[in-house]
Amino acid sequence: MTISTTNKCSKNNKDSLLIQHQATIIEGITESKAKYRKIVQAGIAKWVNDFQKGNIEINSVDDLKKLIELDIELQKDDL
Repeated sequence: MTISTTNKCSKNNKDSLLIQHQATIIEGITESKAKYRKIVQAGIAKWVNDFQKGNIEINSVDDLKKLIELDIELQKDDL
């Protein structure tokens, strides 16, 4: 009877450690996504600023499109 109690406690400890590990991973991913979004948003702001200054021509919007698509992709899990 002691053996099954020990095994049960051991399984509970493993489950608890697994849950803690998964939570840590998710937290790290969330923090990274927030940092990436800031970088993408800064890139978008710089692109718009450069466009307004005339440094970017209307036919080179591909970079902006990629930044916007990346920003949207990073937001998908936030919904």
